[in-house]
Amino acid sequence: MEAADVPQENSATYGGHLKAVYARSGDGRLGLTQTCGWEAEETVTRQAVQMFEDLAAAALERARAGQSSPLEIHMYRARMDIALLAQASGFWRWQVRRHIRPAVFARLSKAHRARYAQALGIDPDQLDTVD
Repeated sequence: MEAADVPQENSATYGGHLKAVYARSGDGRLGLTQTCGWEAEETVTRQAVQMFEDLAAAALERARAGQSSPLEIHMYRARMDIALLAQASGFWRWQVRRHIRPAVFARLSKAHRARYAQALGIDPDQLDTVD
């Protein structure tokens, strides 16, 4: 995208703040250009946030029914999926999927819980809460 073509729609997403995006300048070099946002970006961002909120609500129902661990709820509230949580915590994806099972989660060591808590940005004691 050319720097002159960067949308400037004064989107409500940034509350009047500017955001930096990469665009080609007049001399053909790639550089940072300021934008105040655009409607398409705002719509997509709202849809993604809504999707994670829906996933967290469904995970909460599963956790209350004993079908899932609180780890799944916190993962979605942090706007992560299994792959991202695995990358952030240092576990393999298959391990994260396994730790979402309530019986396996209940047996996790304090060190494993601490790794998840750090990756999720929460206190380790908060990791066990369902609400």
